[in-house]
Amino acid sequence: MSSLVATVRERFLQAIRSVNPQGRWKILVVDDYSQKLLGSVLKQFDILEENVTLIESISNHREPQQFEAVYILMPTTQNVERVIKDFSNDQPQYLGAHLFFIEGLSEPLLQHLASSPAEPFLRGLQELFLNFWAVEAQTFSLNSPSLFFNIYSPPRNEAAFRAARSRLEEELLFVSKSITNLCIALNEFPYIRYYFPSHHLPLGPLQPSAQTRAPPPQEGSNRWRTNLARGDGARAYEAADTEFVTKLLAFMVQRNLDEYKRTNTDFPKRSDPPRPRGTLIITDRSMDVVAPLIHEFTYQAMCNDLLPIEDGTKYTYKFQSSLGAYEDKTATLSEADTVWTTVRHMHMREAIDKLMADFNKFMEENAGFKGEGAASLNDMKDMLASLPQYQEQREKFSLHLNVAQECMGIFEKAKLSQVANIEQCCATGMTPEGKSPKTLVEEMVPLLDSREIINPNKVRMVALYILYRDGVPDEDRRRLYQHARLSIADQDAVNSLTHLGVRITRGPTDRDTKKKLKQKPSAEEEYDLSRYRPLLRTVIEDHANNKLDTSLFPYVKDAPSIISPTATQGPATPTHTSSLRSAKPSWHKAVRSNAPVDNRQRVIIFMAGGMTYSEIRECYALGGSLNKDIYIGSTHTITPRQFIDDLKVLELGGVGSRAIPNGIPTNPAHQSYQEYYDQKYFTPDLAPPQRPALAVPKDSGLSARSGKFSKPSPSSSYADSSASVNSTEKKKKKKGFFHF
Repeated sequence: MSSLVATVRERFLQAIRSVNPQGRWKILVVDDYSQKLLGSVLKQFDILEENVTLIESISNHREPQQFEAVYILMPTTQNVERVIKDFSNDQPQYLGAHLFFIEGLSEPLLQHLASSPAEPFLRGLQELFLNFWAVEAQTFSLNSPSLFFNIYSPPRNEAAFRAARSRLEEELLFVSKSITNLCIALNEFPYIRYYFPSHHLPLGPLQPSAQTRAPPPQEGSNRWRTNLARGDGARAYEAADTEFVTKLLAFMVQRNLDEYKRTNTDFPKRSDPPRPRGTLIITDRSMDVVAPLIHEFTYQAMCNDLLPIEDGTKYTYKFQSSLGAYEDKTATLSEADTVWTTVRHMHMREAIDKLMADFNKFMEENAGFKGEGAASLNDMKDMLASLPQYQEQREKFSLHLNVAQECMGIFEKAKLSQVANIEQCCATGMTPEGKSPKTLVEEMVPLLDSREIINPNKVRMVALYILYRDGVPDEDRRRLYQHARLSIADQDAVNSLTHLGVRITRGPTDRDTKKKLKQKPSAEEEYDLSRYRPLLRTVIEDHANNKLDTSLFPYVKDAPSIISPTATQGPATPTHTSSLRSAKPSWHKAVRSNAPVDNRQRVIIFMAGGMTYSEIRECYALGGSLNKDIYIGSTHTITPRQFIDDLKVLELGGVGSRAIPNGIPTNPAHQSYQEYYDQKYFTPDLAPPQRPALAVPKDSGLSARSGKFSKPSPSSSYADSSASVNSTEKKKKKKGFFHF
């Protein structure tokens, strides 16, 4: 299948390679956001290898250069003005400009460029449609955790309601364009389905509640947002009934794809052999509130839940050097780590067995070790000290040894076996023996009373119990809080679940909520503490088997009669008549992808409001069993700790959260989408620095005459810090080679 990381990487490299000036050498100009996006898939070495002599920031002061420049920028008004300014003086900044915009450029900005003094210097303009973060081979993110609060935080009054409604429209337009970027990058024109439980879940009041800690009396109160006004961005979606965020988002994506296809008639390009047309399924976090609360014991999910791993990739641990001294080392858990990609979706027990087996095999083949090998993690730790000559292998094994040991230490200390047993019974509604749990409260209360159980784990147990009971009487909830000694903030976390459609308060005459989606029993699970499987698994399996309820997951417009593995791709006939482009200059064209051809049908999942590592794992697993390429993406990736922290401040609009410490910003009234977009990616121009922002060292031998240069080490990262570079690279960095 097409790896998202490889696809984005290759499209960036194609853009840079497509520029071949007469003098061979060229300069790369980026803004802050595109620099980070490039750095997520490319090392600096990869860029300089493409005859790039200098990398400059468009927001920095730059000296004029006698080279042509490759601009890779976000399509903001500010960046367009900066490009025009570069060629408006008596001495142009560069000999010519090749413009590559991360996503589609608006028609007014295109015309502004075409009629500006910069137009004679423009050698080409291309739209890359790459405004999303390729996190893993099958996983993408928009890095927009604030959208969780935009969707679910209730406004306090009518004035705040109108502002929040306008802000959400702008955010959804941004999200829809990013999802469209992904489809274009994958050369996919999918059917679109969306989660729409209105026929099964009663809607809460549209008027927001002014209370901050007492939960609203009815479930589904997050639906206040779904009655969106037809504002600046939404007027075009007259076909959409705007009851639900997922529905509006689905119609926005459909419109974006229709418009792109209308101006790019060969989209999607036919593949040989033909690929069946894929499906995009848009849902939101309220579909499954259990997944971000329950303890998972697969390797990636467990270590991100229990350990202080930054952004799911950065882990700092103690590493024993060849001299025997311990030092802090920061490692990156990424696709480049083959050990990580091998074990990340395994149960922790299986992952440890795999690590020890691979370690023993390595010792036999490379270190000439004779003996019984490592039988435990402690044995591995002792034996690693005898491998000073195998630095790279020692670092990999040492990293995952530390991860596994630390996770298992927390598992024992926090009594997670007892906690997880309660969680699994609540989540599945069954005991490990397959019977209805009768003594949940009796088993849970001692754990809530225990001072050895940390409060976040108590919050998770209480929340899962309330979900299992479909709400509890107020007095029972108060007693649970009292047993657990939950703080006001912890109580707020549980109470705020009501904004995700959960009923937490239940009266004596209330009936059970009709829940259409239910977990299917899995016969393949061997571990009692890992019986729950995210509901997303059921959705994907039912969709693949043509059993997914079309009233719960309707199609936007086109619906296949029967999707078979041999079906050919047949794009829908566009129904809209407006155009993204009217008169394009001759230098405007689109980037084409030369990705490897394969023909497995695709399923793309988008989870608004955050996806979990357990849901990511399910997509990888189902791709193999269903013989489909399954991609999953979201506004951001969440851990249980982050989910609970966000719930604590949900009523406060995110004030105090990590994503938006000052709360949801208030946007100006009557703000256009371009104004919102410009504000989102605004970066100030910097004063002239004391030295160039990034330059090839003087001793590199690079010159326009010689055409030679000394390349940096391939291990150096373009975006990351120097934590993983060796001592030689660190010396180069001090000279300014890696400084941006």
